[in-house]
Amino acid sequence: MDQEVIPNEERYRQEIADSGNPFCRPPVMEELRTKARRAGLWNLALQHPEWGGLGLSNVEYAPVCEETGRSMMGPEVFNCHPPDSGNMSTLADCGSSAQQEQWLIPLIDGEICTCFSMTEPDVASSDAHNISARIERDGDELVINARKWFSTGAARESCKVCIFVGVIDPDAKPFPRQAMVLIPLDTPGVEVVRTLSIFGYQQPISHGEIEFTDVRVPADNLLQGDGFGASQARLSPGRIHHSMRAIGMAERALTIMCERVASRETFGTRLADQGVVREWIARSRIEIEQARLLTLKAAWAMDQPEGSDGRREIAAVKVVAPQVALDVLDRAIQAHGAAGLSQDTALAEFWAQARTLRILDGPDEVHIRSLGRWELRSQLEPSREEVKPEPAASGEGSEEKGHRPLRSVGSQQGDALL
Repeated sequence: MDQEVIPNEERYRQEIADSGNPFCRPPVMEELRTKARRAGLWNLALQHPEWGGLGLSNVEYAPVCEETGRSMMGPEVFNCHPPDSGNMSTLADCGSSAQQEQWLIPLIDGEICTCFSMTEPDVASSDAHNISARIERDGDELVINARKWFSTGAARESCKVCIFVGVIDPDAKPFPRQAMVLIPLDTPGVEVVRTLSIFGYQQPISHGEIEFTDVRVPADNLLQGDGFGASQARLSPGRIHHSMRAIGMAERALTIMCERVASRETFGTRLADQGVVREWIARSRIEIEQARLLTLKAAWAMDQPEGSDGRREIAAVKVVAPQVALDVLDRAIQAHGAAGLSQDTALAEFWAQARTLRILDGPDEVHIRSLGRWELRSQLEPSREEVKPEPAASGEGSEEKGHRPLRSVGSQQGDALL
């Protein structure tokens, strides 16, 4: 990161600007990806050694993921960026042999990109039961009609397929109602209507709004298992990975802030000698360490063969880590004055990215609601805490290390949203 990635950030931005395509993968990214793969630093998040993953436990991956988060381009260099990293795990866990051959292998090799189409503009997506997209059977085919947005990765030229979440059996119970299906983006009726910016930033990874109009794909494109359970199992590791990267952002912001205040003077005194600035630095260090320890606890809980699956800790850190990153970034921006608002540092773009994390993969309020319910239940009804919910129907391999959050889909009261 220090020797190759961060020193090339300006070149990366310039090559994207020169291309005229904000969603391209510029030459410097290809060069860095090649170097990373040759060094064995490839598919860092993939826990399936049989597919070329490093097989790191969640605790082992935590500092690695944090390190990649110190640059906006970091995760992509090592082929562990969202949504592709999550989609790799979903295809490994829920895909058929044919689906894995067609889509997983080129994704692992970095030859294609993918997107994940779950969020819809017309429903309150904080409750995943609200999904209205329809998947209808017609003989050996599936017919899809829907509008999805914030389908991350959809505008990239190399994005070849989306994992689409929709309702396949509207009369079934909540979990079996939904299914996930693979839809190649060149299928007739699929249109990326527009891309959505994040606080004015058109991120190279892209966020697309997609219209699906009488789209037909073979029924064999269905992924195994109920779509609700599988999609939530996909999101749980993603939540902690986002939190890990947020801590990396905060660490980078603290470093940038310290360098700035040590080199600037106001009213004849270094900024670093101002009491309020030292308090900013001290509080930032305290908050980062607290968030990191909570993240490691969640990762440890996910790694345990029995007992906790980490869903409570994941919910907590998903609230804590983005807020810590925002607080540290805000102090760093303040220390930079007008420069902190500009493109001359990483701070403004980091802030925009960190702010999305308070909504992405479940808004803070949903996680807090569930945490409050769990805490009340454990305090007032401890006997209920001893009864673990049964796993929902899932694809082969879904109970392997790091993917046990499928257990969290057993509650009819909304625990599955975490």
